[in-house]
Amino acid sequence: MTLQQLKYIIKIVECGSITEAAKQLFITQPSLSTAVKELEKELGIEIFYRTAKGISLTIDGTEFLSYARQIIEQTELMEQRYLGKKPSKQLCSISTQHYAFAVNAFVELLLGLDVDEYEFTLRETRTYEIIDDVKNLRSEIGIIYFSNFNEKVLNKLLKENHLIFNPLFEAKPHIFVSSRHPLAKNSSVTLEDLENYPFLAFEQGEYNSFYFSEEILSTVPRRKTIHVSDRATLFNLLIGLNGYTICSGLLCSDLNGDNIVSVPLQTNERMLIGWIANKKAHLSMLALDYISKLKKLISEYGYTVLE
Repeated sequence: MTLQQLKYIIKIVECGSITEAAKQLFITQPSLSTAVKELEKELGIEIFYRTAKGISLTIDGTEFLSYARQIIEQTELMEQRYLGKKPSKQLCSISTQHYAFAVNAFVELLLGLDVDEYEFTLRETRTYEIIDDVKNLRSEIGIIYFSNFNEKVLNKLLKENHLIFNPLFEAKPHIFVSSRHPLAKNSSVTLEDLENYPFLAFEQGEYNSFYFSEEILSTVPRRKTIHVSDRATLFNLLIGLNGYTICSGLLCSDLNGDNIVSVPLQTNERMLIGWIANKKAHLSMLALDYISKLKKLISEYGYTVLE
């Protein structure tokens, strides 16, 4: 086993495919595949599942990756100490549902850094892909929510993939609408009030199940629904079409301006928002700092942080 092989495994996980990793490593795909197979044979474990859809980490592979990253980090520290090499780039990757507060905490994390180089990734993506990212350690942390409707299904999926859900805060559902929307100044709204307005929801791709919906009350029949893939498009349609979406109500005007407002929705439903992590992984200091920033921001918006 060599340090180079460990770096190969780390790069494959970061890229999500052997082909892309080989390109970034400037080696051929067969050479990289051979190096992985030789390492698996030496260790007597299977690191990756290989399917027609690509690769994913096995349980043994997840544990191995955690050790590999620690070894590479310690090696780099030794090189800095004794060989005078400059520190490597600071690395951190987060996957999240489309939450403005998650982006705001990410901004705070970066503003607090005092380093010359870094390479961070923030993926605002689909629910299933968040779970898959954390399962395969492409991201250290994922941010999702539980409701009475989806909790049992999502908890089962998390347990099957050796992931842990850590609650951050509980929120009463709100709607986001344009500040010029006819209901924008209401103290609260009902689903009946919203019947004539387009409902905007984030599409979930191949896993387009109600259980993976980012919007609570996803099973309620609606006359007009528009599925979008990103938050900027959703906000533009909220303004242009007098549409609405259902969310936690935590809105950051610093990032989103004053064109979007939050109005409480009359319902007995609740959203439990939290972060997921892989049981086999050891969170980096940057990931822990990000969680700290999340909690601070949530508290500043008047929500009770759950420990």
